[in-house]
Amino acid sequence: MTTVATVEEGTDSPYALSHLDALESEAVHILREVAGEFEKPVILFSGGKDSIVMLHLALKAFAPAPVPFALLHVDTGHNFPEVLDYRDRTVAKHGLRLHVASVQDYIDRGVLKERPDGTRNPLQTVPLTDTIREQGFDAVFGGGRRDEEKARAKERVFSLRDEFSQWDPRRQRPELWNLYNGRHAPGEHVRVFPLSNWTELDVWQYIARENIELPQIYYAHEREVFKRAGMWLTAGEWGGPKDGETVEKRLVRYRTVGDMSCTGAVDSDADTIEKVITEIAASRLTERGATRADDKLSEAAMEDRKREGYF
Repeated sequence: MTTVATVEEGTDSPYALSHLDALESEAVHILREVAGEFEKPVILFSGGKDSIVMLHLALKAFAPAPVPFALLHVDTGHNFPEVLDYRDRTVAKHGLRLHVASVQDYIDRGVLKERPDGTRNPLQTVPLTDTIREQGFDAVFGGGRRDEEKARAKERVFSLRDEFSQWDPRRQRPELWNLYNGRHAPGEHVRVFPLSNWTELDVWQYIARENIELPQIYYAHEREVFKRAGMWLTAGEWGGPKDGETVEKRLVRYRTVGDMSCTGAVDSDADTIEKVITEIAASRLTERGATRADDKLSEAAMEDRKREGYF
C-alpha cells in the first residue's frame, strides 16, 4: 500500500510558499506567458516603484538570458530629475532598449495644448497610444495594482484594448484557474498587469527582501515644497508655486511618483525601508488617494483616462 504524506492544517510545510513567493511566482508565470504568446511586448517603465519591481521580476523570469522586452517611458517633461536619472542608469546597467514618448514634442508640434492647471499627466494618452501603434506593440505591461484605485480594481490581468487603445468592460475575458486569453485582432493589443494582486505593503516587503534599489525620493529627505489642495508639491517650471503659496523646507517622502505637478509628498521621517514598511502598515489611505491630484479631478478621473487609452 502506498502511503501519502499529508500536512495537518495549521502546521508548517517545507514546501509551502510564503505570500511573497506566491505573488512572485504568479507574476513570473504571467511574464513568461506573454513572452510565449505575443510577438512584440513592451514594459511601461516610469522609474516608479511598481515598474521597478516589474522589471526586477522580468530579469528573474528570464535569467540568465536578457529580458526579451523593450521598455517604454512616456516623458511628461515634468518628471522628477531623480527618477529620470534612475531610469537611465537602470537601462545602461542591464543593457535594455528604451523607447521614450515625449509629451513636450506633442506640445511643440501643436498636437497637444498645456492645461491651465499645469499638469501633464492627462496629456500622456496620445503619445502613449501613438507609440504603441507605431511600434506595433501587441502586449503592454503596466504596474497597476487593484488596491490602488477603484477603476484599477476592475481590471483583468490581461486587459483587451481595441484599435484605438480604448477599454470596453463588456469585452473583458474571465480568468479562471489563472488561464489568460491573449487573442486579439490586428491593431488591437492587450495591457498586462503582473502586479494586479499585490498591495502597496507587498511591494515594499518584496523590495526589502530582494534588496531592490529605488530612487531616493521614496525615502524621507529634506525638500523645498509648497502646499496646494492639501498636498505638498515640488516647485518647478510647470506652474508652482502661485501667488500666496509659500515654499518651505520640510522632511518628506513620496509614496508614488508621477508628474511633479500632481504628485504630492507626505510628511515622513521614514528614511529606511524598515521605517517605510512600518509607516505603510499603519496607513489607511492608498498612495494614489493620498498623493495624486490627477485622481481627484473627478470621481471618475481614472475611469475616464482608462476608456481613453491612458491606463
